[in-house]
Amino acid sequence: MNHFLSLKEFDYDTLLDIIRKAVDIKQAPQSYYEACHRKGLLMLFQKTSTRTNLSFQAGINQMGGYAVTMDWDSSNFSLSPIQYEVRYASRNSDLIMARLKKHSDLLELAKYSNVPVINGCCEKYHPCQALADLMTIYEVSGSFESVTLTYVGIHNNVANSLVAGCMTLGIKLHLVTPIINEPSWDEELMQEAYKSGFIVNTTELYDAAAVSDYVYTDTWVDMEFYQDPRYQEEQKRRIQQMMPFQVNRQNLQGYNPYILHDMPIHPGFEIEEALVESEKSIIYQQAENRMHVQKALMLHLLSR
Repeated sequence: MNHFLSLKEFDYDTLLDIIRKAVDIKQAPQSYYEACHRKGLLMLFQKTSTRTNLSFQAGINQMGGYAVTMDWDSSNFSLSPIQYEVRYASRNSDLIMARLKKHSDLLELAKYSNVPVINGCCEKYHPCQALADLMTIYEVSGSFESVTLTYVGIHNNVANSLVAGCMTLGIKLHLVTPIINEPSWDEELMQEAYKSGFIVNTTELYDAAAVSDYVYTDTWVDMEFYQDPRYQEEQKRRIQQMMPFQVNRQNLQGYNPYILHDMPIHPGFEIEEALVESEKSIIYQQAENRMHVQKALMLHLLSR
């Protein structure tokens, strides 16, 4: 069974094919109106979502399929071992997309599911987001040759999947990540990444921006903790440590790269508000591409 759990699953040709298919779907959506005729997507949510929820529902519906949304904590997934629930659930669907707190639970889903499982986000990886990021770069640059990208922020699940994708496609990626989310750290992935020569750590944002076509940032506080009063001290610590790395005109020092952000945006923290709406911002294009590239992903998994 083919699953999509980290973005490490795809080789160069497969990943490029999915991205090119996504561009074609975006340009001619009417050609895919029946591509998933009567196919069912089960969406399991432990974590809140705007883009994952909307993009997957819209995507499968626009291709002639349907989505069933299920809240993990309101279902028996929260009461019974995963292996039993998913064996039943996968008999009632053609694909499962799960947005969960623990990667280990996604692995358990995939182990016992009779249909492909897609990781819609967990503490370790966010591969659907990275697919949209890479598609957006491909649209703007026309290829991945000689592309340089900077990711500045917390080393988190987004960074992991971005590392995996850049390594596969040969994109030079500068990581400006003063803080590491310990639950997100993938030692095996990062050892391989540094050996590849495509992934490097850079201390200062302006040094990386000077050689980058794209600068990408993300929230400093995971969305499930953003309004948690128990997390306020850690939030203050992160803000204090990360403010010197805010994506703003001063830190870019005259360089004018394309600006990426996976949303939700917290203006005045990880990014200066003026850059969100600047002419080099491709943030909304990046967000829209979630739907298009996930359509291509679903078609790929269903065809296997």
